[in-house]
Amino acid sequence: MSEQNTTLPPPDAPPTIGELVARISDQFSHLIRGELELAQANLKAKAIRLGAGGGMFAAAGVLALYAFGLILLGFAWLLGQWLPLWASLLIVAALLLLLAAVLGLIGKKQLDDSKKFQVDPATGIKLDVEAAKKGIQK
Repeated sequence: MSEQNTTLPPPDAPPTIGELVARISDQFSHLIRGELELAQANLKAKAIRLGAGGGMFAAAGVLALYAFGLILLGFAWLLGQWLPLWASLLIVAALLLLLAAVLGLIGKKQLDDSKKFQVDPATGIKLDVEAAKKGIQK
């Protein structure tokens, strides 16, 4: 067997390039792991806040819906002071149907208008590839 003669550098010698590269690699991986852990913690905190906010928003919507129903009932009752109750309820229902039809038509128009602005990712990718080819050729 042949023995290799290895000598250790003195303790106060500067680190070798290999040691420096190993340190940089190790520090970089620790930095990336730390950033990922921080991002996960931030996302978890944000998700909790969004969940609580969404629940409160839903509760507010339900309460507003009940209040709207009571307002409509009060409006029908007010009309019922001059008309029979059945007629006032039909008037309120007709007004609601008219409002629903107008909102539906406005929504349909906006949806139709949004189709004009369709995104075509394939065209964007082709343009990017062409720009990169032109940049390489220069």
